Amino acid sequence: LISVSYCLLFAAQRHVLTYMEDAVSQLLESREDISQYGIARFFTEYFNSVRQGTHILFREFSFVQATPHNRASFLRTFWRCFRTVGKNGGKYSSICCCPEYHCLLQLLCPDFPMELTQKAARIVLMDDAMDCLMSFSDFLFAFQIQFYYSEFLESVAAIYQDLLAGKSPNTVIVPTSSSGQHRQRQPPNDCSPLDGVEASVFYQCLESLCDRSKYSCPPSALVKEMLSGAQRLTFYGFLMALAKHQGINRALGALPDKGDLFLDPAMDQELEKLVAQVSGLSVSGPSRDTANLPVRNSPRINAPWKPLHHRRKMDAESEGSNEETDSSEN
Repeated sequence: LISVSYCLLFAAQRHVLTYMEDAVSQLLESREDISQYGIARFFTEYFNSVRQGTHILFREFSFVQATPHNRASFLRTFWRCFRTVGKNGGKYSSICCCPEYHCLLQLLCPDFPMELTQKAARIVLMDDAMDCLMSFSDFLFAFQIQFYYSEFLESVAAIYQDLLAGKSPNTVIVPTSSSGQHRQRQPPNDCSPLDGVEASVFYQCLESLCDRSKYSCPPSALVKEMLSGAQRLTFYGFLMALAKHQGINRALGALPDKGDLFLDPAMDQELEKLVAQVSGLSVSGPSRDTANLPVRNSPRINAPWKPLHHRRKMDAESEGSNEETDSSEN
């Protein structure tokens, strides 16, 4: 009985049911393709992709945000794909504004909501000037906090508003995990005469929230450490402190420290291999000057495994294009 209870608890904590349901759904949608190489191989490839964090590529937003592992995988993938945006440093490190970062996010998740990108940008900009430029590192760490702790921050905003309105800590309603989900956040007014709220009272409410919430929250000990040196703070000041705290970043485990943000030896090695392989391929026929040079044989690059629902979509599009071609010929 104890072992069964432990297994059920482990499955719930790891969201095993979410992945099983998604795997079976893809299996049923693409059973004709799967029949060519077997169900066992499909499940092996699916759960290998979950373990590697590549299962969230080009998936719908509802799936990308479904589990903490999915969110961490998406953050890590976004960093690895676009870290070269700010790698040059200097004046070239601040080249993107909010809409441009949103376009990068949509390359990985086509229906990624603009509202979430704007909330992340507002942590950096502290206002509604969404056309201002942001460095990649500033946006990335702010986006990490906003995306991974989304439900927690919605509840924090409600608590902050209550304290700002003058309610005592005993009358502040700490939102439940369900009430903080999918709620429109009203931007807190950071221009109060008192310049925010008292940090110690604010932390007491946050500690109660972390104890009750079923969603991901930053470690309360690190939040207490972060607020220990402040007497008062504003809402966006709190969010910026979360984004800059190295301990919280390490506890989340998706991104490296800021000093190592543009270092990824494994990815650099793979890119060097690809560049070396591509440089050996000739797009056009050999010219007179190169006709007598030895031909470089490049190894074949295997295409990465694609989610089955994308295969079916591509097949449908190709069939449609063939029908148009046939009709035009007739």
